[in-house]
Amino acid sequence: MSGRVATFQGTSPPMALVLTTPAPELAPEISIAASTNPLPKAPLATASTTPYAEPARLPARQQVRMGRAAASGDGINWLTLGVIIAFHLGAVAALFFFTWQRLAVTAALYVLAINVGIGMCYHRLLTHRGYQTPKWIEYIMSICATLSLEGGPIFWVSVHRVHHQFSDHEGDPHTPREGGWWAHTGWMIWGNSLHAQTQVLARYVPDLVRDRFHVWLSKYHWIPLVASGVLLFGLGWLWGGWSNAVGMLLWGAFLRVTLGLHATWLVNSATHLWGSRRFETRDGSRNNWWVALVSGGEGWHNNHHANPVSARHGLVWYEVDPNYWGIWLLSKLGLARKIQVVKLNPANPRPAGS
Repeated sequence: MSGRVATFQGTSPPMALVLTTPAPELAPEISIAASTNPLPKAPLATASTTPYAEPARLPARQQVRMGRAAASGDGINWLTLGVIIAFHLGAVAALFFFTWQRLAVTAALYVLAINVGIGMCYHRLLTHRGYQTPKWIEYIMSICATLSLEGGPIFWVSVHRVHHQFSDHEGDPHTPREGGWWAHTGWMIWGNSLHAQTQVLARYVPDLVRDRFHVWLSKYHWIPLVASGVLLFGLGWLWGGWSNAVGMLLWGAFLRVTLGLHATWLVNSATHLWGSRRFETRDGSRNNWWVALVSGGEGWHNNHHANPVSARHGLVWYEVDPNYWGIWLLSKLGLARKIQVVKLNPANPRPAGS
């Protein structure tokens, strides 16, 4: 989820095996139309009722080399590490420039980047196709996601689809079974293997590489974040001089991005380490309430891994899911449809496809 995004051009080969299509347990809540997923339906990897069962394997030519073993020989990516360190230093400096105005701006941008951008768009819309929106809404939400410093849509979606294919097994890009630190941050700052395999990554996102806007945004994903930083600095200067300009930049960009990165990273690490398990999935995914709070509902991770296409992750009333509430709001405004929602049987919770 870093800014290391490769350029994708041309037409992609067929998509590799991923968990992206609706399962029988899923039914549209807003619309009763048929499945909305444009991706191939077969063959599919299904969640096993036996925890940690070995996932289905792809031919070697179709597999993406991810995980600690694949990246360990490439060394540290100093550019990525340098950017992460710079943003953390800026986040610490922001604490000396606190005002309520800057806090409000930071909170608003956090919601746009992490909730609207990452949770609602990159994850539940683009990766799993849990609902549909008009293209212009999809594009605006994708731009919001780039404000998180987590890369463009092609990079983010392909990595996440690989994660679902090999979750907590060899090939998973960020499993805590290779170390909690690796799952949280190490997988991003170690190795360059993703840069060298752009054509293979394209197999996981044929729906995106056919879209010129997503190809362009994946190449120039840094532009919205830089533009927002310039805007924050400029408006801050107009409203209060140089001190306010620096404070706005530190809060609205450096601190906000750092907090957002850790919220996303906690989904990769903490929700595969701590929490409860409603479903017996083939991985170690767990439902973690405090990760759900900081990520907008992404912490109900065991629910999600058991039913990947469901746009709703919080399945009972106390599992707060603001990202789903945002999708629901879009539907009320006529901007989202064919929303896939899992039907939970509390007496016999079973993963999709089992």
